[in-house]
Amino acid sequence: MADIKIKLVKSLIGSKKDQIATAHSLGLRKIGNVTVQPNNAQTQGKIAKILHLVEVSEG
Repeated sequence: MADIKIKLVKSLIGSKKDQIATAHSLGLRKIGNVTVQPNNAQTQGKIAKILHLVEVSEG
C-alpha cells in the first residue's frame, strides 16, 4: 500500500477533545507538523474526523 502525507494546517485550539486526540494519535501536535502514515481504512477514518484541520497528499 502507498503512504500518505498528512500536514496539520489549522490550530487545534477550540477543537473538540476527540478531534484533538485523533490529531495526536496521528502524531500531529503543532501547526506545520507532517507525518507519513499508511493508506489504510484506519488512517482514512482518522483523516475524515479532522479533515477540516489537515492537508493530505500522496507520498
